[in-house]
Amino acid sequence: MSRRLALAAHPSTDVLEAANRLLCQNGVLAMPTESYYALGARAHDAEAVRRVCTIKGRREDKPVLVLISDRTQLTSLVTDIPRAAHILMDRFWPGPLTLVFRAALDLPQELTRGTGTIGIRQPARLDLLHLLHHVGPLTGTSANRAGHLPMRTAEQVLFELGEDVDLILDGGETMGGLPSTLVDITGTVRMLREGPIDGQGIRAVLKESGILMPDQPL
Repeated sequence: MSRRLALAAHPSTDVLEAANRLLCQNGVLAMPTESYYALGARAHDAEAVRRVCTIKGRREDKPVLVLISDRTQLTSLVTDIPRAAHILMDRFWPGPLTLVFRAALDLPQELTRGTGTIGIRQPARLDLLHLLHHVGPLTGTSANRAGHLPMRTAEQVLFELGEDVDLILDGGETMGGLPSTLVDITGTVRMLREGPIDGQGIRAVLKESGILMPDQPL
């Protein structure tokens, strides 16, 4: 059965170090996000990312998104940061917007699934940002088996996944809701999935900045 620790808004050094030690040993933890609990493994740790996919029973062709604490953590994950990305990050990060970048060449195949791209988000939850700042970029896929509903409490995660994850960081009940908005900025900007931020909001920001022409679709 996995260990469980409380994750406060300003986590203690002991909790952060416990998480870091586990992640350095190919560990997988469950952590709260703004919407649901997620499975966290180091983004550059192929073995740990493989464990995340096994726990979920994830399709082999489905990439895994990554959560970061701030933009400095982008440099090890992407090959370039287009102007459209800077504009959208300025307006919507931290928040429920996942941007799809060209992936750095040394990222695990388990993360990108051969797409050459990687979805990245800076969450708006303070305790999670502290964790990411301390341990580095982590996977952010929801903590549930494929085909099952995502979970909003540490108790649910313990019941469903307690035999598989190494540590559960209990941040209380999460808000639930829609998954993050997903936008591909690797070429022509494309809306892949609407979420809390709708297409109209994305279009408005890009048109203000001259990325999109007034009559250009997203």
